[in-house]
Amino acid sequence: MKTLLADDHPLMREGVRLVLSQLDPPVEIIDAHDYPSLFAQAALHADLDLALVDLNMPGFVGMQGITQFRNRFPDIPLVVLSASESPHDIRSALEAGALGYIPKAVPASAMLAALRQVLAGDIYMPSCLGNSDVGLHSVAPADFAALQHSGLTARQLEVARLLAQGCANKAIGGMLAMSESTVKVHMAAIFKAFGVTNRTEAVLEIQRLMQKP
Repeated sequence: MKTLLADDHPLMREGVRLVLSQLDPPVEIIDAHDYPSLFAQAALHADLDLALVDLNMPGFVGMQGITQFRNRFPDIPLVVLSASESPHDIRSALEAGALGYIPKAVPASAMLAALRQVLAGDIYMPSCLGNSDVGLHSVAPADFAALQHSGLTARQLEVARLLAQGCANKAIGGMLAMSESTVKVHMAAIFKAFGVTNRTEAVLEIQRLMQKP
């Protein structure tokens, strides 16, 4: 399998290379460090199976680079790999023709699962936008009746639901129209209510409560 990996940070490319080495079949990786080199390499290699592209690189601003790539190379599957977890960026990339959007903060196992999903012909988006196949398990809103006695307010329950779906604080704030500092206040209340000290423990506790008969 031949993959074009485009990122302007050499260390990031090296880390993603290690992740891609775990794919089966073995992956041949072609590097690009900005949008001009991305376009040049894509033109040279017509048999690419995948382009894994950083959203923000020299050459284009915002979604312009993704849109240009899809217009020029419509037959090459493209997946965005970005530090941004903004719901707006995620939706914009998918609307521009990307087949997936992987936040750089996800663990290697989640990145692999996302890539396998795209290579199988599906579209991948982070679990906080409705896809729970990768990363933390989502919790359906209807299931939150089990948390009504936790002492959380209705707003805190909304934050808890998005937390359980793997959303970062910034993404939660964007979807609930609140500042990131307000999200942190609600998060502290959630931790206190569940008797935990971090996000992972909170998600595990929510999932445990959901599994109670």
